Amino acid sequence: MDHSSSPKPIHHVRVGIVMGSKSDLVVMQDAAHILKHLGVEFELSIVSAHRTPDRMFDYAKNVASRGLKVLIAGAGGAAHLPGMLAAISHLPVIGVPIKSSNSIDGWDSILSILQMPNGVPVATVALNAAKNAGILAAQILSIADDQLENRLIDYKNVLKEQVDESTRDIDMSA
Repeated sequence: MDHSSSPKPIHHVRVGIVMGSKSDLVVMQDAAHILKHLGVEFELSIVSAHRTPDRMFDYAKNVASRGLKVLIAGAGGAAHLPGMLAAISHLPVIGVPIKSSNSIDGWDSILSILQMPNGVPVATVALNAAKNAGILAAQILSIADDQLENRLIDYKNVLKEQVDESTRDIDMSA
């Protein structure tokens, strides 16, 4: 597989990427980039749990009927967006805690997303790790998509090759 170009995307949106504010796009675009690289179509939107609760409720209530299969939600500060989406929708939600300007070094976001009550799970990635959220969404979808599974295997092999190359570089310098 030629890793310099992205594979043709699948022709239906399967992942919703949402964030609490436009300032979160700096982090959340990493999820979009990796999904695009893996050929997974997505939508990107701002849905604030605190400033636009009706919009958030409508979004969460209707995503499954629009064909989406996984949600990635990034939020900083109090970071209620991922949990509220998980409370409303039956789809898997991957939370991305974001270190925002009003954040306590990101810990408030991490704990808000991580500490969900039993019955309302949110898969949580590391602080600002939207790329990992995109990869996890693709892995979830690959359960029913052999072509996507193969693209993920190729992607992981490239990561392995990069480490192997770094190891060879270090071995040569010793």
